[in-house]
Amino acid sequence: MDHPEVLLIGGRAGAGKTTVGWEVSDRLRATGTAHAIVEGDYLGQVHPAPAGDPHRSSVTEANLTAVWRNYAGLGYRRLIYTNTVSVLSDAAPMFERALGPGVRIVRVLLTATDATALERLSAREIGTSLDREVAGSARKARLLDAQAPPDTRRVVTDGRTVAEIAAEVLALTGWQGRGR
Repeated sequence: MDHPEVLLIGGRAGAGKTTVGWEVSDRLRATGTAHAIVEGDYLGQVHPAPAGDPHRSSVTEANLTAVWRNYAGLGYRRLIYTNTVSVLSDAAPMFERALGPGVRIVRVLLTATDATALERLSAREIGTSLDREVAGSARKARLLDAQAPPDTRRVVTDGRTVAEIAAEVLALTGWQGRGR
């Protein structure tokens, strides 16, 4: 494989992006399939946002470019990337710049009902941020539903195990057992 490939796992808070990403990674490890995984939320965690960049996209892109350069230098060509809005079409140019021309992008939007998201967020958010996270999750769910590009595959997470969800997501990539 000459060109890099990226699996973008997006979805509202509480949809299971990080958990599913790790399960996909575990399944790839079990078959000896080389890959890297990046939790996109961590790439832009600075405060305050840089002047003129309220969404911290320049920081995120610079960090992704640096991390990917290291992975690619070691021969990796597949990346699992989890982030709420990573599947949106306006994010694609960042991946093309960071991973290189000809990158194959597989977009997966994990969906969850408000009730499922609330249940998961209630278990995860133990500080004062629960109300903010629940409201933001609902807002992002509407945004993602309206703006996800047509080639985005939607995967329902309600009432399903992580293993079931990851198997469906992984099948969309065609990566299993393909080495480096």
